Amino acid sequence: MTTAPNRLPRADIGVYGLGVMGTSLARNLAHHGHEVALFNYTPDLTERFVNDYSHEGLFRPARDIEGFTASLKTPRVVLVMVPAGAATESVVNQLRSVLSPGDIIIDGGNAFYPDTIRREKALRTEGIHFVGMGVSGGEEGALEGPSLMPGGADESYTRIGPLLEDIAAQVDGRPCCAHVGPDGAGHFVKMVHNGIEYADMQVIAEAYDLLRRIGGLSIDEIAEVFRSWRRTELDSYLIDITAEVLDQVDSRTGRPLIDVIVDQAGQKGTGVWSSQTALDHGVPVPAIAEATFARSASSAIAQRTALRNADITPGTAERTPASRAAFVESVRMALYGAKIAAYAQGFHEIATASELNGWNINLAQIARIWRGGCIIRAHFLDDIASAYEDEPALPSLLTAPAFASALEKALPAWRRLAADAILAGVPAPVFASGLAYIDSLRSERLPAALIQGQRDFFGAHGYRRIDDPGTTHHVLWAEERRPEVRQK
Repeated sequence: MTTAPNRLPRADIGVYGLGVMGTSLARNLAHHGHEVALFNYTPDLTERFVNDYSHEGLFRPARDIEGFTASLKTPRVVLVMVPAGAATESVVNQLRSVLSPGDIIIDGGNAFYPDTIRREKALRTEGIHFVGMGVSGGEEGALEGPSLMPGGADESYTRIGPLLEDIAAQVDGRPCCAHVGPDGAGHFVKMVHNGIEYADMQVIAEAYDLLRRIGGLSIDEIAEVFRSWRRTELDSYLIDITAEVLDQVDSRTGRPLIDVIVDQAGQKGTGVWSSQTALDHGVPVPAIAEATFARSASSAIAQRTALRNADITPGTAERTPASRAAFVESVRMALYGAKIAAYAQGFHEIATASELNGWNINLAQIARIWRGGCIIRAHFLDDIASAYEDEPALPSLLTAPAFASALEKALPAWRRLAADAILAGVPAPVFASGLAYIDSLRSERLPAALIQGQRDFFGAHGYRRIDDPGTTHHVLWAEERRPEVRQK
């Protein structure tokens, strides 16, 4: 039993909330030699933690909030690991009544970043530092080394940085943790990370579906394809676990597990927040939005059932490719292109928010801290980091030489694959929207001119001219239409 005696305040950090993530982070801290104070609003979780893990390090369990905070070194650091929303609000209000100026509260939940900005501002007036910190990696990552994205004041990072960098994943000798920026910057970056995660997972699922329904591959063969992609530019955590999921056999039926899982994907809100925020900021993130809508569509059971039963001609369901190997290679190239587009959209959203909020986020640094620990860790994040290091003000990741070259190679296969999916009636929204996104950005002229004309016609919203872009113009449509149009 190595639970620390409650005498002098010696704990380096306190963890409030001993659910899955809080428990893993507390253990991780202890494994790195830090004494950890523990508190949960239901004492049974604290007792269970001590019974299960007290041998792993020095822990100071507390039964009340006063004893919990009294056991901490000053300035006191409390890591809050409770559900976002009302629970976080309640805990923060409880802590502010017992903490002192200079103390630090770290919110490690998936809070919506405006809430973090509000809390940081309110606590700052009391001299208490509030840090909104993104944590990615799930239960295993939290224990073995997560990717950490703390925001807040520079002064707070001076105190907590060494603790966080100790427990973060390490890649090439560098911690996957960095001070992201002020107030809500950390939670914003984590929100977009999750949005990219939605897009990445969806387009991988679409690739699996196309390999199975058009390519005609068995589940075992698809699993082997994903394993082979580990040796390519697609090498990533999500590609790795996809092969593992496809390999799994259901113990009850003996069938592939993938075939006994209900085809309805859940979500907890970060994909929605990423999409909504992008709309607010005028940033196109179709891959993230389509991935979010795809989860909603999967759960629209009444509508799916009705449409399946409707007398609507489906696509040509059987479009077996002439060469299976060539089709697999087309999927691989298109998948890489679609992933580049999704990451480009996410980094555009971060860059825009950074400028609007004065956060000064280092995009190369974000790519670096996502290389290990987090769910979207991938080999090509090294290339993303290099692209932003070479040109910090890069207007789009798509224009970086390495990615422009990759897209040039991927686009022909990507176009063929999108066409095959549409003709076969196999939904591939992220593949299709990613292609449209690239074509929109590369088009010299878009049909938005017609939309502006329509808006001016029915709402007198005005339009700008190519020969006078600084002035808003308006047509008196009832008076100025051509005579032959009026006569009709």
